[in-house]
Amino acid sequence: MHIGLDDTDSTKGGCTTYLTAVLIEKLQQFNVEFLDYPLLIRLNPNVPWKTRGNGALCIRLVYDSKFEAQIKETASALWEEHAAVHEKGTDPGIVFFQGDQIPEELTSFSKKTETAIVTLKEAMRLIKKYHAEALGFNSCRGIIGALAAIGETLNCDYTYELIAYRTRKNLGTKRCVDEKSIFDMDKKTQPYTFNNVDTEKGRVIITPRGPDPILFGIRGETPEVVKKAFEVVKPLEPVERWVIFRSNQGTDAHLRHIQNLSKIEPYQSIIVKGVVSQNPRIVPLRHVIFKIKDAFGEIDCAAYEPTGDLRKITRELQVGDEVEVVGAVHKATKKRPQTINLEKINILDLKQTFVAENPLCPECGKRLKSMGKNQGYRCEKCGGKYPDLKKTETSVPRSLRLGLYVTSTRSQRHLTKPLRRYGQEKVDASANHFISEWHSP
Repeated sequence: MHIGLDDTDSTKGGCTTYLTAVLIEKLQQFNVEFLDYPLLIRLNPNVPWKTRGNGALCIRLVYDSKFEAQIKETASALWEEHAAVHEKGTDPGIVFFQGDQIPEELTSFSKKTETAIVTLKEAMRLIKKYHAEALGFNSCRGIIGALAAIGETLNCDYTYELIAYRTRKNLGTKRCVDEKSIFDMDKKTQPYTFNNVDTEKGRVIITPRGPDPILFGIRGETPEVVKKAFEVVKPLEPVERWVIFRSNQGTDAHLRHIQNLSKIEPYQSIIVKGVVSQNPRIVPLRHVIFKIKDAFGEIDCAAYEPTGDLRKITRELQVGDEVEVVGAVHKATKKRPQTINLEKINILDLKQTFVAENPLCPECGKRLKSMGKNQGYRCEKCGGKYPDLKKTETSVPRSLRLGLYVTSTRSQRHLTKPLRRYGQEKVDASANHFISEWHSP
């Protein structure tokens, strides 16, 4: 059985990963065998109706058929209990799918939800076709994410996250974790964990700021390394429970290669090449805007203030530079045109810049002075005159270097692959075997 869950939280609290953690505990009474770590699948980060990180969850298990009804009743009751159904914008969904294999059509559907906009009609067609069961509240949009989580098999690149949760009495208060221990953990586990701290600001980023029940989350390459990291971090308040999830976080799963600028659509995250066609300009709040073009179109690109070094890099671009931009396509509004909000930029080629200078004196090497338009040059030091010499062009070194630049850690999306992960991607890989104690309780 595959149980998909989505959108039970609201801006005021709640968390679908917490619901999943509690469900894992409850399901053990039915002697189920978990086939995988619970899956935390981040979907298209650009959908306008997301609550926070647009994450959906899936639990895969083998069970005794005599417990089937009880398993579904337990999951449904818990889902309904934790769903903030009365909050605006919360549209919970739960899906049950039974089968040994995930149909390819469901996998394709899942990939689409990570990169584009998907309708409930598409999801319901697949649910009916493959005899799944679905429940939903309000607009029922959570059914889309729940089905997508089931369809994502993570058979290529993936990561893990260990999430520790707070006790109920501490919800809404400031999170208490020894910050020094987090910096220590980052040093001890790098490069096999990522996005623990923002070195630019000297700030911890594994602890969220919202009203949700997460105390902190540690992301890494293996279950072993996130468990090791967890043992280094020192919480200063009780941990109610913790679970290791397998995830598509930090894999760039949301990105699509676009052939040319005419193929760009709003709400996508894209990779596209172009040539800088307008020098960068600074707009209020220190955002950097520039244009790129190709044979098919032209579009604005924006590096906003929180992107840190990425903003500094883009300020150095010049017309004629060849780049590959990576980011989310923001829909055009009355106030601004369609724009690519940058997550990364790959500098492919820099236009060589020259400055015209007076020639050097052939005798003494001093820079010559002009004698007037089309009258040549003279040397103030040795007195020589050279009517036939012309200005020389000298190449000006660029401070910018070729290569990939990524937005600051604090502004990276859940799916953005950080520099620390490059070279550690998993290819056609299957999940590791369970480690002992991958959740508590």
